[in-house]
Amino acid sequence: MISSSPTVPFGRFDASWPAASRPDLVADPVAAALGKWDDDAGPVESVLVVDTDPEVADTAAFSAAYDVPLDVSANCVVIAAKRGGAVTHAACVALATTRVDVNSAVRKRLGARKASFAPMDTAVAETGMEYGGITPVGLPEGWPLLVDEAVAAAPYVLIGSGKRRSKLILPGALLARLPNAEVVTGLAL
Repeated sequence: MISSSPTVPFGRFDASWPAASRPDLVADPVAAALGKWDDDAGPVESVLVVDTDPEVADTAAFSAAYDVPLDVSANCVVIAAKRGGAVTHAACVALATTRVDVNSAVRKRLGARKASFAPMDTAVAETGMEYGGITPVGLPEGWPLLVDEAVAAAPYVLIGSGKRRSKLILPGALLARLPNAEVVTGLAL
């Protein structure tokens, strides 16, 4: 049996665990990333996972069900940036109280002629994660990761785990230290 229960900084959950100790609760790419965690990013033990109901995985429903304020919930979206015939995928992270400025901030930062949300099937196939659970932890190698400054400044945020059935809770500053991460002022509106 896996013992639980580091204290979570917000919300109402039955139990929590260091995410690295519960690979069954996270997507395979997330488990792999946690297994190779670089201590320069911060202590891997500070990344917690909570087991939740996948039927309420969407942000508003989750917030209501688990008493998690929207201003500590972060969303990770996959972007398809196009220039000429080339498509570059990237991920953006913003608080749930905001929305990613895809048409201006993201497009300019990625040097794209056009940027849009990647189709769901593409996002799922490229990340190896479930739709509604995509997270910046364990993204494909080389993908740019744009993190809104409010996320990076948050003491803790709740974000997907790669699966709809669970969520990660971690210091916002750790997201800014992930591979290829860049903190962007004005990423979200």
